[in-house]
Amino acid sequence: MTTKFVNRTPETQRAVIIDPDMAAPHAPSSPRQPQGVPATRRYDESRLDEAAGLAIALDLDIVAADTARVRKPNPATLFGSGKVEEIVTLCEEVEADLVIVNTTLTPIQQRNLEKAWERKVIDRTGLILEIFGRRARTREGKLQVELARLEYERSRLVRTWTHLERQRATGTTGGPGETQIELDRRMIADKIKLLKGELDDVRRTRSLHRSARKKVPYPIVALVGYTNAGKSTLFNHLTRAEVLAKDMLFATLDTTLRTLKLPGGRAAIISDTVGFISDLPHELVAAFRATLEEVLEADLILHVRDMSNPESDAQAQDVMQVLTHIHPDLDKSRLIEVWNKIDLLDEEARDILYSRAVLDRAMNKPIMVSAITGEGIEKLLSDIALKVDEAGTEIDVELAPQDGQLLAFLYTQGRVLDRFDDETGHIHLKVKLSDQALGRYEQMTGRA
Repeated sequence: MTTKFVNRTPETQRAVIIDPDMAAPHAPSSPRQPQGVPATRRYDESRLDEAAGLAIALDLDIVAADTARVRKPNPATLFGSGKVEEIVTLCEEVEADLVIVNTTLTPIQQRNLEKAWERKVIDRTGLILEIFGRRARTREGKLQVELARLEYERSRLVRTWTHLERQRATGTTGGPGETQIELDRRMIADKIKLLKGELDDVRRTRSLHRSARKKVPYPIVALVGYTNAGKSTLFNHLTRAEVLAKDMLFATLDTTLRTLKLPGGRAAIISDTVGFISDLPHELVAAFRATLEEVLEADLILHVRDMSNPESDAQAQDVMQVLTHIHPDLDKSRLIEVWNKIDLLDEEARDILYSRAVLDRAMNKPIMVSAITGEGIEKLLSDIALKVDEAGTEIDVELAPQDGQLLAFLYTQGRVLDRFDDETGHIHLKVKLSDQALGRYEQMTGRA
């Protein structure tokens, strides 16, 4: 018997990242800009860093990265002929296996660049789809990613296959039939239709779950934000859960629900879901619509921002763009910005950030926190409790010493504003209850 083992681990691919700059140049940030305070968007650095983060998430070895100025996009290759040749030379020098173009390419551009560079070419959309495909764990997540991938690949069959121009007879007469590419496109269209039907079932199931939750007096709090903003770390700190939290783009995809204990004893349900990113592929926005709609129907939305990132403002705009695309009439009164990672800021940056928070004209003032150290978490919980109780009704309650079940109900389903225990052991409470909780309380006491 042989003692040799077959190494089935795939070889790490060497990747070159090319970021096309088709926008007007941005003004450089001031050298006196305090660390962590959002500055003018630094296009070259930020785009390359983000593309590198996406590539690292796929375990690629980045051997070179460069920004390519594109004054006039070439319909055939995007880049001019000189830049195409220059990238060929770069790939040969670093012995690259593939090239990542950090924008969305047309199928023709992708095919022509692969021919010119003699290497596999992946655009930004394909890169993100590949990451989502690896990270999806639940059945819903896998369905959503598969639908997005098929929508993306449908227009790229001419690039993917080499046999698609042959004709294949489909009848018994030996006629020309349909070409292979037409057959494959029809098969993909049928598969897309099937997946959309399955996702419609998921959407209906989610709707039923939402209806069931509305009957239970638990407010829903949803976390949204740019990927790597620290949502999962904050989620873990708030709930003492163990959701994967890594310094990696799209570390978590599938929605996670946990119970959140608020000050005063009341409980809420908090959800953590996929992070957003600039230029998020339309296919993914459409596929994850069911998940995002659930987030937008929450009683309170916490927009988590990484304030140590110099481009926090630009990232916030990207997040809001996706949210308003899904729900154009989004109620901003349900939105609170959570300015995270303040532990990474120096004292000057903190002072500036605090002034910004005080002067912010938003309906709800931003809350500064550190999900790592816990700084600001107590204030965040207090503000969440106040916000979810705004629509409640205040009642005065007197309970006998033996009414422990009612007392527990009021503490877990409502917000106890005041308590007084008299000499006879009776308990006097001032409680705020939601309409659902008030209805259940009246049923329990026979007052309905």
